[in-house]
Amino acid sequence: MTQYTFAPPAETLIPVVGSDALFPVRRIYCVGRNYAEHAREMGVDPDREPPFFFSKPRDAVVPSGGNIPFPPATNNLQHEVELVVAMAKGGKDIPEAEALSHVYGYATGIDFTRRDLQMIAREKCHPWEPGKGMDHGAPITAIVPATAGTPAADAAIWLKVNGETRQSARLNQVIWSVPEVISRLSHYFELAPGDLIFTGTPGGVSTVVRGDSLTCGIDGLPELKVVLI
Repeated sequence: MTQYTFAPPAETLIPVVGSDALFPVRRIYCVGRNYAEHAREMGVDPDREPPFFFSKPRDAVVPSGGNIPFPPATNNLQHEVELVVAMAKGGKDIPEAEALSHVYGYATGIDFTRRDLQMIAREKCHPWEPGKGMDHGAPITAIVPATAGTPAADAAIWLKVNGETRQSARLNQVIWSVPEVISRLSHYFELAPGDLIFTGTPGGVSTVVRGDSLTCGIDGLPELKVVLI
């Protein structure tokens, strides 16, 4: 019988602002349709649907952005700028009142989506992985520790493509707040240190193509710049 020796997978590490520390990623969770305007542009009623969650692979993370290969098998790649929460502590059924004490820090990220593949999957009730789980599909800035400051409730969140604003909103326009998201998510999964939570995107998502330059940010956090090559 042939035996194979495999090297362990490399850790996915994200820089931490203000130190030499690196944040090791365990899992990536994402919240679907957490801004009313985005829910409407996806064709659903934002007032009646409870939060739902999906995942991206850990190695989809691209620390600090930069040049990202344009993904194959899509004619409709779309951007979704999001506040990302990095977890310092885990647990099950975390009460909302305690949720923020589990947070390590915050970052700005993009949930790239092969929208054509996602919509086909939605219509056929298939898994979303082909649309959401692509390689290089989760670029993210360095993490700002919560001890250094938390984004204001009304902080601006925005994204530009080639200098043109495509997404612009405020964090307090979410349907489900960060504590609510953490609490709800921990009902389905036991959270752990190293988990990332992409907390949803505002309206204005649009198609991008090879060669486009994207810049996005959230007040109080680093800006993220990505070029699709």
